[in-house]
Amino acid sequence: MKKITTLSVGLSLLFLGSTIASAQDPNAGPPKVLVIQREYLKPGRAGSTHEKTEGAFVHAMAAAKWPTHYFGMDSLSGPSRALFFIGYPSFEAWEKDTLATQKNATLSAALDRASLVDGDLLTVYESSTSVYREDMSLRAAVNIAQMRYFEITQFVVRPGHEKEFEALAKMYVNGFGKAVPNAHWATFERQYGASTGSSVGDVFIVLNPMKSLSEVDSGFADSKKFDDAMSEGDKKKLAELSAASIESVQTNLFAFNPKESYPADEWIKADPFWKPKPAAPAAKPAQ
Repeated sequence: MKKITTLSVGLSLLFLGSTIASAQDPNAGPPKVLVIQREYLKPGRAGSTHEKTEGAFVHAMAAAKWPTHYFGMDSLSGPSRALFFIGYPSFEAWEKDTLATQKNATLSAALDRASLVDGDLLTVYESSTSVYREDMSLRAAVNIAQMRYFEITQFVVRPGHEKEFEALAKMYVNGFGKAVPNAHWATFERQYGASTGSSVGDVFIVLNPMKSLSEVDSGFADSKKFDDAMSEGDKKKLAELSAASIESVQTNLFAFNPKESYPADEWIKADPFWKPKPAAPAAKPAQ
């Protein structure tokens, strides 16, 4: 996790709640502003190799007792990559955090050194900033500290068809809200970053937090409940809105990695998952 420093252009990110409101209160709900950093890794550089370089960022933040926290995730599908998430209540709060980091010479220097080493493992780095869409989300105030996976779906909307997509999303919110009592997700609309521009319509990211991958299995049955609860007219409207508004859609799975995260003390106290045991020292060679 790389904050904005004099050497590396900002690396901040997604879902810890309003300037860590959700770090203090995990049930507070998603942040209003979400920054997501993506690091695409060279072949063979994932796993413990990347965890070691990311550990330098965690150590720097902890040494500075920095108040802004973040968590990292590793891909279980798609290209080998790591995601880092941090949330803010506003763009102004993000700016204040960035400026404070730049003014802290010790922290900035430590992050710069860590960036140089970590950069050798990467093929691509990118970041994006999104805003929370409560009207397109369902029961989003879940305890993220207890989760272990994200199912992340990205929708690219056809230019000029944003209203149809919003109507489509609200049909899913209403339908799942009635048919599947335990369904939940948070939707963010991208404002800055990858895959945005005049040639591309709006981009929406739907985050489905999960405690276990068994929820993927139960999700098939939940989809059937949703489908069975719809009238034929609703099914037709759903298909029409989908065809009219969606340019592309992609879904992938990611697993939380505490070794690449800088969680709040409340998370660590509540769940030892967030304070992993240090790696055992290498065995001494035989004399």
